[in-house]
Amino acid sequence: MRPALFKELALPVFAIAAALLLFGLVVAFAGIDAVEVWATLFKGAFGDWFSWQNTLQRAAPLMLTALCVALPARAGLIVIGGEGALVLGGLACAALAHAVPLPGNAVGTAVVCIAGAVAGALWIVLAGWLRQYRGINETISSLLLAYIAIGVFKHLVEGPLRDPASLNKPSTHALADGLLIGGIGGSDVHWGLVIGVVACLGLGWWLRATASGFSVRVVGGNPRTAQLVGLPATRLILSACGLGGACAGLAGAIEVAAVHTNANASLIAGYGYAGILVSFIARHNPVAIVPVAILFGGFGAAGSLLQRRVGLPDASVLVLQGIAFVLILASEGLRTVDWKKFGDRMLPEARSYT
Repeated sequence: MRPALFKELALPVFAIAAALLLFGLVVAFAGIDAVEVWATLFKGAFGDWFSWQNTLQRAAPLMLTALCVALPARAGLIVIGGEGALVLGGLACAALAHAVPLPGNAVGTAVVCIAGAVAGALWIVLAGWLRQYRGINETISSLLLAYIAIGVFKHLVEGPLRDPASLNKPSTHALADGLLIGGIGGSDVHWGLVIGVVACLGLGWWLRATASGFSVRVVGGNPRTAQLVGLPATRLILSACGLGGACAGLAGAIEVAAVHTNANASLIAGYGYAGILVSFIARHNPVAIVPVAILFGGFGAAGSLLQRRVGLPDASVLVLQGIAFVLILASEGLRTVDWKKFGDRMLPEARSYT
């Protein structure tokens, strides 16, 4: 295996392993057996077919929201507003289905999903536009736009778009049965998983094998070179933001059409924020996002089992995700270390002590 490839794989694996170890130490201080927590975590994620269904169901939106981070990152922007694009995508899906008569078949389903994708794309393009034309940092603007999107979502769901029949939990009108996305082979794993995998593989191919994808990578890797060769940097950056936002908006539409059947507060589940972690662990590689999303989908699915078996709160998996994110960011500094030279320098020092 080439050293560069080894480093690309080793550092994320090491960061995840270290996060699991630290998480075990945290729960051990709380008087809970760390080994039992680790075993329960992986049993709840991958222990049986029921666990796998929950894992894959959660992995589908993670793949798409991770693309919302990965694609702009390839163009040199750090966009973390996927949660806002997701909720607006779900809202657009539910609103269009209620406002416009649609055929109750795959065509209608495609239309509401496209509506979600368009809403997400426009929202993330706004962050890119603010960066390119107003000089506003895209990380801050995309995060603030996510809060605005959630506020708009809550206002419309609890107000103008609310179904009067939804008493205890404000929701929009439910989608017609013909617009819903069903499970694969009668399982609880919906076709959104296939859409997510295809999107990751397709966009990975686009970045690696097409002229436009290569141009995006040039803009993100060396803006000065992009200017010298005359690449339309602003257009490429906005295109990457639009594609990423479309993926996150599509994730929201799929959650509505496949899981919730309407837009409600359950759509704000943190998939957009978890997608940031997935993208960074995958090094913003769309193909690598697939296995990482499945892993973290499994961690999310195991939360309820941790609560039942060992008494940890369901949200304790967020602590694990937070530790992993910190370690992933810390490991970035190790990528530039020449370990061979480091070892050669340390070896004489170690011998001098003996």
